Amino acid sequence: MNRRHFLKSTTASMGLFSIVPSHVLGLNGKTPPSGKLNIAGVGVGGMGKGNLRAICKPLSQRNEENWPDDNSQNIVALCDVDWAHADRTFKEYPEAKQFKDYRVMLKEMGDKIDAIVVATPDHTHACVAMEAMRYGKHVYVQKPLTHSIHEARVLTEAARKYGVVTQMGNQGHSSNDIRRICEWIWDGAIGDVRQVHAWTNRPVWPQGLPRPTETPPVPETLDWDLWLGPAPQRPYHPAYLPWNWRAWVDFGTGALGDMACHILDPVFWALKLKYPISAQGSYATNIIEKWEKPAITETYPLGSIIHFEYPVRESMPAVKIHWYDGGLMPERPDDLEEGRRMGIDGSGVLFVGDKGKLMCGCYGESPQLIPYSKMKAYKKPEETLARVKTSHEMDWVNAIKEGRQPSSNFDYAGPLTEMVLMGNLTLFKPGEKLLWDGDNMKVTNFPELNEHVNPPYREGWHLEKDA
Repeated sequence: MNRRHFLKSTTASMGLFSIVPSHVLGLNGKTPPSGKLNIAGVGVGGMGKGNLRAICKPLSQRNEENWPDDNSQNIVALCDVDWAHADRTFKEYPEAKQFKDYRVMLKEMGDKIDAIVVATPDHTHACVAMEAMRYGKHVYVQKPLTHSIHEARVLTEAARKYGVVTQMGNQGHSSNDIRRICEWIWDGAIGDVRQVHAWTNRPVWPQGLPRPTETPPVPETLDWDLWLGPAPQRPYHPAYLPWNWRAWVDFGTGALGDMACHILDPVFWALKLKYPISAQGSYATNIIEKWEKPAITETYPLGSIIHFEYPVRESMPAVKIHWYDGGLMPERPDDLEEGRRMGIDGSGVLFVGDKGKLMCGCYGESPQLIPYSKMKAYKKPEETLARVKTSHEMDWVNAIKEGRQPSSNFDYAGPLTEMVLMGNLTLFKPGEKLLWDGDNMKVTNFPELNEHVNPPYREGWHLEKDA
């Protein structure tokens, strides 16, 4: 199942405000014309374009018969540091004012914007979202929520402080399938789960690379300093953008950060996880003699295996979560019928319970008990988690209007992101078990790794207002 399918999938809502003051809705006591929200996009050349299309029809899809569309919101501002990369989106929403700096956009149009979609590279998610929330704007932030564990905690707490409606862009969380997995696990379909295997064929971009030495000129349409944001200064190179930034430690979060917020989402929800108590990882990479440092100092590795340990939770036993990327795979279970694939399109999850196994693809897609004979015999429980028939993005929009939180709000997405990014810490100490104090965000047995929990920002950039 591809992204486009999931943008049309169902969703559910969680949590209600008992009282909804106008400032919480971000509407300053007013309702936009026709009840539509005024929305801005920051980072609109890639996935942000798809997010906006789910909220408002682009110009090419409008005609006199279907426009204005009751489901389409108002896109009033578009912000991107590379106007060449964003040009197609600019043309799709010609009525939107264009900016390069989100801070300028907020200053100039703060009272004309209700909510903001953030789809920049990982390293600038937190800065953009935090500034938007300070202005009282609701935020939709692409996954992973942040670049660092500290940023995830700060955004989670800030969302509560400012009383805004939030959503992370892990669209599978709005599907029916992930809810089925939760209901089946909670129904005891496979008994107590003590082990989970999850895998992906990512990265599909180059990793295990040294820093480029060439210094080509910066394209005229790109503001390189703004693109760097809080990351350390370095010369421009096309190896970093617009696509390959996920590979680089200073900008992205690798295959784990890119895909685990999708793939581990049903694991995190169904097994009622929060912070792991330990993690251990190992990785594969290129070996080139002229390199003076291992590849992990610049880019994430070609492939990795990471093990998470979780303690007893409520009525659930301790569980180990095993993550594989770069095409590495877990052992094929003996009771998976010959000819059946492991997962779907190179990604999947295998829940191993005392009484059986459950397998699904990325986003929790197409869950099945294995062997298939158990699936045929299983009497599915009644639905206990609400389904809402909108896209992941429109669930966020509707939540703003209705004064509730959507299902992947920061209270959920923040801890999920912390778990994922904690796994990346293991790549700085391969083969060592890291003991993790989740409440205090600290590695207790290798304190030198804590510099990666909250990496310093470049001079002039701050996350907390009083920094």
